[in-house]
Amino acid sequence: METEPKKIREGYLVKKGTMFNSWKAMWVVLFDDGIEFYKKKTDSSPKGMIPLKGGSISSLCQDFGKRMFVIKLSTGKKQDHFFQAAFLEERDAWIKDIKRAITCLEAGQKFARKSTRKSIRLSETVDLGALYIAMKDQDSGVKELKLEKDKRVFNYCFTGSTVIDWLMANNKTRNRQEGLVLATALLNEGYLQPAGDISKKTGESVSDVTLLDQHDALYYFADSGFYCEGYSSDEDVVWKEEFRGTVVKQGCLLKQGHRRKNWKVRKCILRDDPAYMHYYDPTKCEDYALGAIHLRGSVVTAVEHVQDAKKYNIEGNLFEIITSDETHYFLQAATPTERKEWIQAIQTVAKSGK
Repeated sequence: METEPKKIREGYLVKKGTMFNSWKAMWVVLFDDGIEFYKKKTDSSPKGMIPLKGGSISSLCQDFGKRMFVIKLSTGKKQDHFFQAAFLEERDAWIKDIKRAITCLEAGQKFARKSTRKSIRLSETVDLGALYIAMKDQDSGVKELKLEKDKRVFNYCFTGSTVIDWLMANNKTRNRQEGLVLATALLNEGYLQPAGDISKKTGESVSDVTLLDQHDALYYFADSGFYCEGYSSDEDVVWKEEFRGTVVKQGCLLKQGHRRKNWKVRKCILRDDPAYMHYYDPTKCEDYALGAIHLRGSVVTAVEHVQDAKKYNIEGNLFEIITSDETHYFLQAATPTERKEWIQAIQTVAKSGK
């Protein structure tokens, strides 16, 4: 008697079309034997299914320019499927579970959560995620600077040499050559991103890029407030101030439009000091915010019904943000737990942020 497939993980991801190069937000469900993807979370039948048997997965995707956190799934039919996560930790969680599912499937075992990550040319004891967190520590980590180069200002970045210096000073590596291998692994896994012409040129012709141990090669943390600008006017500086806050929470939510009242998947980033939630089109490779919600003095509550929501088959896990100028925003989380987490995070930011 065959057993039903076990559901392992589900959530919003952006998927590249197999026939066309368009990227669309999908509700993706990972089972222990395959991946199903739906046009909408509420759809009863999937738009497609990808079997995992004979498959392999990689995150070393340098093929899409500015598009970050891309997962490449190659199947036994020699067909590649590409998914994009909203942020780094989400991408790592999907990769970890998909790799484990493939391993268990090949071995005829039941899925069980445990780390299976193996880094090329790195010791099994190296935890790149933990190293990344240590590097981002505001007190003891790599210092993020404002650097000027080629008539441009790079905010919240650092040089390749600074990365190697930090790894050696904190006993993460014995010499600069080992440090270069470790830093390159962080770059290839997406924890570090190239900024500026010099560092970006290393990824133009090969998929396995190398971090440059140079004082003029610029990089930044994947989840930082990095942005590049020309020499700005005062108005530009004030607008950019919105993005200087620490990222508190991020992920994809359904958001109701203000004019048409339709609902679309939006990548939301919650920042503190100043307190803002910016929302983006997750299908676009440019990280250009569609809008911003100023949260200082705002009120956020769970709601059960939103006008016109049923017309779009939107029910459950809804919440509302009312700003200090009485603008109303309606959003939907994927689960009750996720809704609770978003509400708590927004309430905390709204009270403490400026």
